[in-house]
Amino acid sequence: MQSKSKQRLRRSLIAIVVVGLGGGAWWAWGKNHPTAPPPPPFRTANIDQGPITQVVSANGNLQAIGLVTVGAAVNGTVVERKADFNDRVKKGQVLLRLDATPYEARLRQARAQLVSAEARAAFAAGSHERNEKLMAQGFIGAAQSDQSRRELDMARADVNAARGQVEAAETDVARCTIVSPVDGVVIKRSVDVGQTVAASFQTPELFQIARDLALMEVGVNVSEADVGMIREGQPVRFSVDAFAEREFEGKVRQVRLGATNQQGIVTYAVIVDVDNRDGLLKPGMTAQARIVVATKPQVLRVPTAALRFRPDEDAMAAAKPASGASVASAAAAASAPVVASTDDGVLNQLRGGVRVHKVYTLDAQGKPQPTEVTVGLSNTRYTELVSGKLKAGDAVITRAKNANKDDK
Repeated sequence: MQSKSKQRLRRSLIAIVVVGLGGGAWWAWGKNHPTAPPPPPFRTANIDQGPITQVVSANGNLQAIGLVTVGAAVNGTVVERKADFNDRVKKGQVLLRLDATPYEARLRQARAQLVSAEARAAFAAGSHERNEKLMAQGFIGAAQSDQSRRELDMARADVNAARGQVEAAETDVARCTIVSPVDGVVIKRSVDVGQTVAASFQTPELFQIARDLALMEVGVNVSEADVGMIREGQPVRFSVDAFAEREFEGKVRQVRLGATNQQGIVTYAVIVDVDNRDGLLKPGMTAQARIVVATKPQVLRVPTAALRFRPDEDAMAAAKPASGASVASAAAAASAPVVASTDDGVLNQLRGGVRVHKVYTLDAQGKPQPTEVTVGLSNTRYTELVSGKLKAGDAVITRAKNANKDDK
């Protein structure tokens, strides 16, 4: 029994010594290896140098240049159609024929009336000639001669009227044959054989012919805030859904002065010329266009998201500032009055007529520190740094990390 007690005592002493040594080792390691502070709750990106292009985005539809609408000036039933969709036609080529039977009947009637009027005019001319001779011999008075002259003039007027009716009837007969006014491609056909064309109140649309689909245009609507940057000759890049993997190019031809106001939004039409010699683009396609208004090959640039970032008090507290005073000062800097803002949401201040922006960097303690900069060209990704204390390689805050997501 006594030996067993000695063994238990020995084991207890050994355990105490082991625990003591382990605790001492842990304390010594912790003293030499302090726990690293948590990373700041911000996303950062570096300032770099590179090209930057400023664009104005707008949407529009592709249109054929020189689109001609072919109509009918007479009523009638379509008896023959000689052109269809996508057909290439020449100027003067027959596209359509209407039933000309009623107009041909009117033409025959008009010609008969002309013959009758010419006969009356010939008789009146002979009567007047005889009266002139009789008056010269003293057999009749001047009044009878004047009467015959008046009848001759009226007969000649009837002849002219009958000729006009004949010409009108001939024109109507000719209009029953619809011909192409230009060389081009038929992009729309609205009638077929058997349909009745009614031109009583307005000219019906029979065909639409595009002069040349090798050169097309895009009409895009640009907001009044951006139209001041648009100039004739500026390059344009655009895409269409049919060829989403390809980018097409064009050039600004015209900035139209007429404004369109829809629900308080004022836009201006900008016409862009497009080379379509490969024939891929079709009239009516929707184009997502980017008008290149300025470009620089090599500038100091900051991520545009950094200009939008503004820290809040919770984010500042999460960054473990050194004191409450520093939190208050940083929050005050972040809530400085904003007197202007751009359309892309970048906040800035106007100072001496120059836009001064604030971007935030992290100090040694992981606290956001504001730095004032002035900027130049800008797009959705980068903005040109014109002046300020920042340089290439400096990290700037672009946004706060989202604690609800796996944002590391």
